[in-house]
Amino acid sequence: MPSYMWKEKREKKAFLALADGTIFHGVGFGAEQDTVGEVVFNTGMSGYQEILTDPSYAGQFVTLTAPEIGNYGCNADDVESRALFLNGLIIHELNLPSNFRSEWSLDEYLKQNGKSGIFGVDTRALTLLLRDRGSQKAYLHVSKEPVDEKEAVRRAQEWEGLDGRDYASKVTCQARYEFNAEGRFHVAAYDFGIKLNILRELAAADCRVTVFPAKTPAEEILADNPDGVFLSNGPADPSAVTYALENIRKLLGKKPLMGICLGHQLLGIACGATCGRLKFGHHGCNHPVRNLLTGAVEITSQNHNYALQKLPDCLEMTHLNLNDNTVEGIRHKSLPAFSVQYHPEAAPGPHDSQQLFDEFRKLMEK
Repeated sequence: MPSYMWKEKREKKAFLALADGTIFHGVGFGAEQDTVGEVVFNTGMSGYQEILTDPSYAGQFVTLTAPEIGNYGCNADDVESRALFLNGLIIHELNLPSNFRSEWSLDEYLKQNGKSGIFGVDTRALTLLLRDRGSQKAYLHVSKEPVDEKEAVRRAQEWEGLDGRDYASKVTCQARYEFNAEGRFHVAAYDFGIKLNILRELAAADCRVTVFPAKTPAEEILADNPDGVFLSNGPADPSAVTYALENIRKLLGKKPLMGICLGHQLLGIACGATCGRLKFGHHGCNHPVRNLLTGAVEITSQNHNYALQKLPDCLEMTHLNLNDNTVEGIRHKSLPAFSVQYHPEAAPGPHDSQQLFDEFRKLMEK
């Protein structure tokens, strides 16, 4: 254990209390404030700053399964959104950075953004528990407030959780804005929690992008007369984002549509699909997906707790998760609309699926 950790261990004892009564002890870092959230685990080996700034993690504590975190620090260039939206970070070993690009340590970065973390946790045991029992509501105690373990468990149990909650409206932009002033195609992008690298990939596909707040009426989008409409990723339960479902139904058939993650779920539900919660979700950079149209297997980056289930006759499945056979991609049989559950833009993660942005461009060309 590095000397940095020994010093902090004497000063900031902390614990994570799960709703099932399990307690994990560790050392607090980042902001000194207690909070509740849903615990999930991410199997990525790197990319913790991109994970921290992914709005899809709003309402969640992210457990990183890689044992050594913080080695390369944090900087202003590797963010994926304007803020940190997750509720907290859970890691095994916190290291001081040693990298020429580093501007802040992970501890400093969390403090600056008002987010709490805990290290020294047996993240292997926590991950196995989540795989066995499913995602857990939890209470993270890192402050000086006198909260005992029983009280922390009670607070975790009483938290409302993410089911039936609209978190897209909490993370979306407040006003429309432009990304990439030049491009052959004009894309209207709904921001349900959009990542910056999605915008970069759309720009690379020769698109200029106007980003709209999540609740923008379809009529306003159509008044801009874009060549296509993009439905972004985002956090929590898609069934709660009812306004988006109404707008998608109004846009279907009028403009080509592409969706990612939450946008994929919303497109499916808008077309009549059912959607349900996974036991512990998909969070990581190494999920194998078979493209049913080509037979190719793509290694993908994923971050979601819900998945489409029964598809209506108007949709066909285009991609299949090879770990658990869940739906990873759909397309409409008669209208120009398709979506994928995973993240072709990655950040962090592999680039096996970048061609999907070109497929969207080809839809708009038609």
